[in-house]
Amino acid sequence: MHDVDSREFASDNYSGVHPDILAAIVAANGGHQVSYGRDVYTEHLQEVFRSHFGADARAYPVLNGTGANVVALQAAADRWASVICADTAHIHVDECGAPERVAGLKLLTVPAVHGKLTIEAIRREARGFDDEHRAQPQVVSLSQATELGTVYTPDEVREIADFAHGLGMRLHVDGARLANAAARLGVSLRALTTDAGVDIVSFGGTKNGMLLGEAVVVLNPALDRGLDYLRKSSMQLASKMRFISAQFVALLEGDLWLRNATHANTMATLLHDRVRGLPGLEVSHPVEANAMFVSLPAEVLAGLHRKFAFYDWDASAGEARWMTSFDTRPEDIDRIAELVAAATR
Repeated sequence: MHDVDSREFASDNYSGVHPDILAAIVAANGGHQVSYGRDVYTEHLQEVFRSHFGADARAYPVLNGTGANVVALQAAADRWASVICADTAHIHVDECGAPERVAGLKLLTVPAVHGKLTIEAIRREARGFDDEHRAQPQVVSLSQATELGTVYTPDEVREIADFAHGLGMRLHVDGARLANAAARLGVSLRALTTDAGVDIVSFGGTKNGMLLGEAVVVLNPALDRGLDYLRKSSMQLASKMRFISAQFVALLEGDLWLRNATHANTMATLLHDRVRGLPGLEVSHPVEANAMFVSLPAEVLAGLHRKFAFYDWDASAGEARWMTSFDTRPEDIDRIAELVAAATR
């Protein structure tokens, strides 16, 4: 039988559900509530999201992260549009073509620096406006934190937003780990989004202690048109939405979101500090959120795969990703550090 007390390092999706979130689900289970988001929890959720993102913010709970991105990008773009994103972006690499197949939007990928977009890179594809033969660039999408565990500062987000807006484009943030970025920088969710010029956010809950559920958060009221229909037609409308909304209330009404993200980040930093400098181990990217990327000899990685779960990121380069979670414990870090140290001797 699987060890129910085990902790792995493949993904923060491996983690369980925070006890406070489970308690919120149980509490929401009493009695009947109107379905499809007309429940008291979803109504209250709007106030909670506005407290974090500003008075104009409106949240649309959805089922998963890919669905959130598909709905958000459709809200931000016309059917003949394209989306500029990093070549490492989740919407490009890990969503089975859903933004293109479901939303009908062409993705234009550009090289990223440690997972982060630059104005110079965006400029490569921000062209061909009014050319009917080219999918029109209408959206820039960035991941915060990035797929490589790095974070954009508010000033960096603002620079990209200003550049995009200057060309008539919108800025979307894939915020599956937005909480981790805010925790790392010691700033509010609003500082990284609304105040930095972001138009729409896919806000993550599952990777930060929830059972399931994400939210599309509209910050630019001009995009809040027909989103109810986009959510339904994209198969992201939950009938018993109260159980998603109740989780978000528990996560965001206090500081649980920040405590969870801070802990996950701290565990990644601890792991980095424990293993850096080991023979043959190279750290590929700055450790700024809850991910660590390392390069090791193939035989070392093969041996470690028999000891604990993690993903090979770039097998040809011997690069692996180790993720920490809200429930990673210091003793888990000790175990992994000892295994890696023994494997590199």
